[in-house]
Amino acid sequence: MTTAYHLPAGKALGGPYVVDVNPDKAGWGYSSLRVLELPPGGSHAFSTGDSEWIALSLNGSCTVDTTDDFGHTAFEMHGRDSVFSGVSDFVYMPRDARTTITSAEGGRFALTGARCTRRLPARYGPASSVPVELRGTGNSSRQVNNFGAAGVFECDKLIAVEVITPGGNWSSFPPHKHDEHRPGEESVLEEIYYFEFADHESTPGLGYQRVSPSGQGRNTDVLAEVRGGDVVLIPDGWHGPSMAVPGHHMYYLNVMAGPEADRAWLICDHPDHAWVRGTWPEQPVDPRLPLYTAPEKS
Repeated sequence: MTTAYHLPAGKALGGPYVVDVNPDKAGWGYSSLRVLELPPGGSHAFSTGDSEWIALSLNGSCTVDTTDDFGHTAFEMHGRDSVFSGVSDFVYMPRDARTTITSAEGGRFALTGARCTRRLPARYGPASSVPVELRGTGNSSRQVNNFGAAGVFECDKLIAVEVITPGGNWSSFPPHKHDEHRPGEESVLEEIYYFEFADHESTPGLGYQRVSPSGQGRNTDVLAEVRGGDVVLIPDGWHGPSMAVPGHHMYYLNVMAGPEADRAWLICDHPDHAWVRGTWPEQPVDPRLPLYTAPEKS
């Protein structure tokens, strides 16, 4: 089962993308992720189709031009040096639009997407608008950059956040799920994890990802060693922990979407491990966090 849901770097190639996960390939209905690498002076044009998209920098800067029935918009994305160096600004691209991404100096850019019905206007999100949250304490401490979270930035279906886990810590813990429709308690969301790791003296990092079956026909089962550029697909199940080996910070980008009428991240903790949350007030947050904060609003 692991091989069905764990896609090591290079196994999710598609056209111009080093990662290309879409609903048809994943076997589900909504969530997509593309990772685009552009050389200096490089450019890429694509149609957004039936999905809304948020572009953000993994490293580098770019220009995002979008044309739809509302007209033409162009945004400068300042980006960042790496996912471990700072918060990135981002650009929202609506469905049924034509977009071109151009990078003068080259870079790597994530395109997080979701099939949707509403067409919202193209918009720019400054890095200063991104809430940086510290979640958990002790060795469950992690940092969440909520650039595309529900209640933070308006989308029709798409929810997207970044998580940074210091080396040696566990995140996505306690294990949780969102695969049942239970109003006010749990929402149905397909999820993609995309990983990167901080090197140590040129030695690449790695980590581990667990997904376990949640029952009633939901049988996703993964225990994978993950490295930079790897993807894990989570159509259902208890997911977590995400474990960063000591000495290497772990980054993952989460993309979520689903059929719910309300765009909300409602989760249910695994009953065997939910008690862990009750220990957090007794422990300090890992002093290595935050790795960085959002810049001040100008």
